[in-house]
Amino acid sequence: MHKAVTFINRRAKFSLTRSQRLLMSIFCSLSVGLTHAQPMGAPSLGPASADELSPAVERKLGEAIMVEARRDPDFVSDPAINQYLNDMAHHLVAFAPHGGPELDVFGVRDPVVNAFAMPGGFIGVNTGLIVSTKSEAELAGVLAHETAHVVQRHMARGLTQQKQSNAIMLASMAAAILAALAHAGGNAAAGVALFGQAAALDQQLGFSREAEQEADRIGFDMLSQAGYDPTGMVRMFAGMTNAATLNESVRGGVFASTHPLSMQRMTDMQNRARLMKPVPNQSSANYWYVRAKARVIQSRDVKTALLVTEQFQEEARVSDGSNRSAALFGLSLLAFQNKNYPAAEQYLKSAQVNVPASPFLSAQAIDIDLAQGNTNHALVTAQAAIKKWPEQVAILQRLVKVYEVSHKDHELVELLNQYIQRWPDQVPSLYQSLGNAQERMGLRIESRENIATYYRLTGALVAAMNQLQEARKMSNDFYEQSQLDARVQKIREQMTQERRMLERFKAG
Repeated sequence: MHKAVTFINRRAKFSLTRSQRLLMSIFCSLSVGLTHAQPMGAPSLGPASADELSPAVERKLGEAIMVEARRDPDFVSDPAINQYLNDMAHHLVAFAPHGGPELDVFGVRDPVVNAFAMPGGFIGVNTGLIVSTKSEAELAGVLAHETAHVVQRHMARGLTQQKQSNAIMLASMAAAILAALAHAGGNAAAGVALFGQAAALDQQLGFSREAEQEADRIGFDMLSQAGYDPTGMVRMFAGMTNAATLNESVRGGVFASTHPLSMQRMTDMQNRARLMKPVPNQSSANYWYVRAKARVIQSRDVKTALLVTEQFQEEARVSDGSNRSAALFGLSLLAFQNKNYPAAEQYLKSAQVNVPASPFLSAQAIDIDLAQGNTNHALVTAQAAIKKWPEQVAILQRLVKVYEVSHKDHELVELLNQYIQRWPDQVPSLYQSLGNAQERMGLRIESRENIATYYRLTGALVAAMNQLQEARKMSNDFYEQSQLDARVQKIREQMTQERRMLERFKAG
């Protein structure tokens, strides 16, 4: 096991980002403590085939990792950014050959230019990658390439190759997840460490030349069929590769070094682009707002924030349309971050001039109103926004917050039930908000049932069982108790199934 840790550290030293190096070190320290749970020697994974890691098992691995990954401070929980990335990925994968797998894309607060795939269709996109793009087609080009790796199951193939290092890596992940399950599923350190380990898989495995070419071809086809300018992929990859070759700058980042673009690959993409019908290189307003948000999110210190402020001010001066509006929006976000609400409001008003209404701008207006105590105006804005953009999670969450601040629990419960019917599993936080509202209303059993659903959907199965068991103790109704018992038993069966799926990766 110590040899495996040394190997992982040596491979990761020059390729991992700052946050990933930190998480990897946590994983390595944790691994020493899990020695008794680890296999002694390389596990037997069978033939070098993706079939050895079935889509169901691969998805379960990814879900287990993501349970605690969402608690990591670098995980971007901003619903607007993540919904934008997921909408883009789902639009791209709709044009994948033979259909695409279930995808879940999330942002990572890190200035390094990188994107990485984890087991089960989970894809991380660094804020640095978003910020480094100059157009929506460039961002879509990188995401299309990474999505193609997922579509072709290159991760599963890499993990199940007959290589001792990959076998140990997979066994380590499985054993750590099993250890967390054995200790009531509440080992946050284990989960965060697994996130770092998984984020490094894309870089440590190193896809073959054939896999990279396959991802280029399929990603390029998805990109063009989805309506994006196909030359965006060519521009982005060429820019990253040149930057990495010249000075290993932040713009070159990890992605360029782990997806090396050979002359043959570059020429092939250029030739494909020439054969395609030209597509206007236009970027949506949402792209510019997401890019501005990413720049603010990764501004960790005063020096960086001042630099970004100057950049936004210059862009607002020389740009027009959505680009100018996004720069002013960014200035509003920075002012809000510094609790300078009057300045934030003024920048926002300027951002709204001569551009179409946007959920990003409306969400910022609601935040400013709430921060300044203008609850009634926030309510009016939020109700109008949810009517205009009913599918925007960021707007819904702000309306929920306004109802909570206004003590409108009955209206809130009605709203949440409507959206839970629409999105039964997609937005777990709705159940948490519903449970909290019911608790305030004195509906203690219903509250715990909905909080249990929230925990179940986020993978905290033991916490979900505890909530249901509490609800059972509060009930005097035999039928209701039986239903709660059945739900507890279903969760126990799910945990048993997960353990069995993971146990297969341990040496016999």
